[in-house]
Amino acid sequence: MSTFGSFKSLSRAMFLGFGRDRAALFFTVLFPLMFLVLFGGIFGHQTTSKVNVLEVGRAAILDQAVAGGGGELGKVMKVTRTPDRAGALRKLEKGDADAVVEQSGNELVVHYSAADQVKSGTVRGLMNSIVQSANQSATGKPPAYSMTTRQVEDGSLKAIQFFTPSLLGWALASAGVFGASQTLVTWRTKGILRRLQLSPAPLPTVFAARVAVSLAIALVQFALFVLVAQLPMFGLRLSGAWWMAIPMVIAGVLAFLSIGMLIGAWAKTQETAQAMTQLVVLPMAFLGGSFFPLDAAPGWLRTVSYIFPLRYLNEGMLNVMGRGLGPMSALPQIGVLMGVAVVGAMIAMRLFRWDAV
Repeated sequence: MSTFGSFKSLSRAMFLGFGRDRAALFFTVLFPLMFLVLFGGIFGHQTTSKVNVLEVGRAAILDQAVAGGGGELGKVMKVTRTPDRAGALRKLEKGDADAVVEQSGNELVVHYSAADQVKSGTVRGLMNSIVQSANQSATGKPPAYSMTTRQVEDGSLKAIQFFTPSLLGWALASAGVFGASQTLVTWRTKGILRRLQLSPAPLPTVFAARVAVSLAIALVQFALFVLVAQLPMFGLRLSGAWWMAIPMVIAGVLAFLSIGMLIGAWAKTQETAQAMTQLVVLPMAFLGGSFFPLDAAPGWLRTVSYIFPLRYLNEGMLNVMGRGLGPMSALPQIGVLMGVAVVGAMIAMRLFRWDAV
């Protein structure tokens, strides 16, 4: 056979082999396409992020600018009027609004949050332009209007208070899912499960010990994250009910361990378990708010993100570690995570196999 003939035969065999390898086909073709759809959905049709502004009472300067803007301001800013000043500020602290604006005499007061530096900067720039335009209409006269900005959080708040819980959540999710799935598959393929079944120690005790070790490691992770973030070069400052992050961590670890156990109970090989774990952890990290906020994402995508338990862990820890909210603010997220833990463990028990068949 000629060189070209050998090349042709090998090429055909390799191509057909690739087509029959479903795992390779998925992770080479379909998996990248999934990320294309994900990022295309978030950023594909957006130019300038629309900011959500709550107007307390009547701010004449803002109303006149919106009315005379010819619809241009409406493309970058949504203004909602509310009489509840305290409620508006609470929404701003929780991240449900990008700014709260009120007018006192000739002064426009803009309240903003440090949670999203991009949105807060956009709002302040827009309001400053509105005030400057109002002053320019009175040419030859002293400036009639002024603007004051006020941060809703304590002045010492820094971005590290938002990065710490979100990156910690991603670390806990990765460790929990990877550790549980790989441990279970390894124990099954190497026959360790069968030996444990015949050992004097009850199997539930063995798994309970594994869970206890995972929780201990997670608490050490939490302590290290907090200690490093509190170094002078970063400047994390904890106050209020920050300690509620500890039960949040425990609930999150239990939830992610159950997901890992489910994958480990289903997967027959370590390669399959690794692939499935990546398929679960990576999208969950992006859609859970670990790497970037989802404020700019379409509404349907933000709705889909609530499927992922990492979002609840990140939100719960952010509420008590970054936003300074009370201990009750973390209870709904803890409840969701514990529910995921129970359901995941029940399904994993149904799928559990002693041997690699």
